[in-house]
Amino acid sequence: MLTLLGARFAAASSARGRHLRFNWPLLAALVLSGCMPATPPLPGADPADPAARVARVGYRSTIAPYDSLRPAEPGPWRERNDSAAPQPKTQPKPDR
Repeated sequence: MLTLLGARFAAASSARGRHLRFNWPLLAALVLSGCMPATPPLPGADPADPAARVARVGYRSTIAPYDSLRPAEPGPWRERNDSAAPQPKTQPKPDR
């Protein structure tokens, strides 16, 4: 029984050793990443600075180009269609 307990302890300690060896680089990376600055400084003006120059903001209506799409009375379409259609070519009469 004591031999079985020793074998279990040896197997558990070797498995634990493998896991601890794997976690040391991870632990070192976590510790070193805590020393890094959170974000790099951004180039440009500080948004919290009230004296910073900004572009002008102008009013522009969102519905200014709106056209009503209500149904309208039909217009004279035949004249418009005839004026937009290509003119037929006249065939020269053959000389006999």
